[in-house]
Amino acid sequence: MRINTITPSFKQSAVSIQTPQKSQKESILDKFHTATKNSADMTDTIVVPRTIFKGYLGIMTGTTLLTAGGLLSQKFSKTSKVLSIAGLGTSLYGTYAFVRPFIIKDTPGVETKKV
Repeated sequence: MRINTITPSFKQSAVSIQTPQKSQKESILDKFHTATKNSADMTDTIVVPRTIFKGYLGIMTGTTLLTAGGLLSQKFSKTSKVLSIAGLGTSLYGTYAFVRPFIIKDTPGVETKKV
């Protein structure tokens, strides 16, 4: 059996798709939104537990303080030692805050039941 013609099952409407006017200057974010294939890529958010977020902040701050202490080590030795000790303490706290929910299962904020 040969099919001679295929008729579409939809009707075209008289309403045309309106294109945005180019008179307004596009911002950088608007260019990103128009270039992305999935608009959810720009608007999705990730929910991170507070303790893990504190861990990230602690590790990043500690690394910054250690770097600043290392850069100032020759001219300002006392300031360098203070910054290095503060950086080590902050990094240790960040590591503890990051790892705590995974090691200690009964801490507040750790979900123990599967949804």
